[in-house]
Amino acid sequence: MPFDLAAVLAQKQADGLYRRRRTLSSAQGVRVVVDGRELLNFCSNDYLGLASHPTVIAAFQQAAARYGVGSGSSHLVCGHSAEHHALEEELAIFTGRERALLFSTGYAANTGIVQALVGRGDAVFEDRLNHASLIDGGLASGARFQRYRHNDVAHLKEQLENSSAAKKLIVTDGVFSMDGDVAPLAELAALAQQYDAWLMVDDAHGFGVMGAQGGGVAEHFGLGVQKLPVLMGTLGKGAGSFGAFVVGDNDLIEYLINTARPYIYTTALPPAVAAASRASLVLIRAGQGLRESLRERIAQFRNGASILGLDLMPSDTPIQPILLGSNERALAWSAALERQGCLVSAIRPPTVPVGQARLRVTLTAAHQVEDVDHLLQALADCRDRQI
Repeated sequence: MPFDLAAVLAQKQADGLYRRRRTLSSAQGVRVVVDGRELLNFCSNDYLGLASHPTVIAAFQQAAARYGVGSGSSHLVCGHSAEHHALEEELAIFTGRERALLFSTGYAANTGIVQALVGRGDAVFEDRLNHASLIDGGLASGARFQRYRHNDVAHLKEQLENSSAAKKLIVTDGVFSMDGDVAPLAELAALAQQYDAWLMVDDAHGFGVMGAQGGGVAEHFGLGVQKLPVLMGTLGKGAGSFGAFVVGDNDLIEYLINTARPYIYTTALPPAVAAASRASLVLIRAGQGLRESLRERIAQFRNGASILGLDLMPSDTPIQPILLGSNERALAWSAALERQGCLVSAIRPPTVPVGQARLRVTLTAAHQVEDVDHLLQALADCRDRQI
């Protein structure tokens, strides 16, 4: 047999790297039913609790009744509906950019944007902890691919100084999905201007959460299109819906419409999903109370986890990793928490570096004080039993 897949899977199990899917039979929310059991959910990216918001559900239902379930084709054939167009216009206004472009997934957006902007003879510089979709886009682009140390502006400056490429693209996550920390975007933007490079930011985990109006890292740092020309975001996290977008000036969007292969050759999102995202966008704009509740739960968790002596990472975002080290220990803590009614994912290589397995706790605006207290008590039990 040319491919002994069973042996590879057996080795993954032995190394604590085997992944199993869980089956939910409930809506996303603070409490979910997983494999027939109700659990407190601490691993969802639905940061503002909008995935099951009645206004968002109603918008989806009304649009589905009008437009049907599927979009029928790609945007460039006959799949670009009035709902898609309206959402793009509203995203552009919300982010202070000229134009927006919808993609069906965040992975498609990142790979498509990077490959469209750089190619053979160019250079792309990426943070070492960037999301896999950004890494894959850079590797597939054909450009000289360089990774700088995580959030290390001096290391990136050294790489830019040594580059002779005519076209340079700096790519970073805004909020890093497994560490929860934020990129030093003001410094990165200054470097990009100094070395005549473009800056691209993936704001999947900041959109809706950061900034006074939920505009994400660009709003948080006050970066307009001149300093941050390529801003990507997703709609399946803070917005509670699905899909992704990129915003920028008119030339960027027209260029991507004509060159980004995942955009050109992928079926458009269902119009009803776009309608749901439009409803979410209204709630995000008016969501100061939701973001304040989220900040309170983050502070409550960090304070309690620090008292317990847990190894937290420096994050003020909803992503609160607890470093445990070994794959086996992360899996054991995750299983113990589940026995106590808490759903928390164990994150292992290759998603994180070897020896840095962790629990990835995520908090939402829908969590209550007693929910976080329950999680902290369960974590205290894991610590006390030295799992």
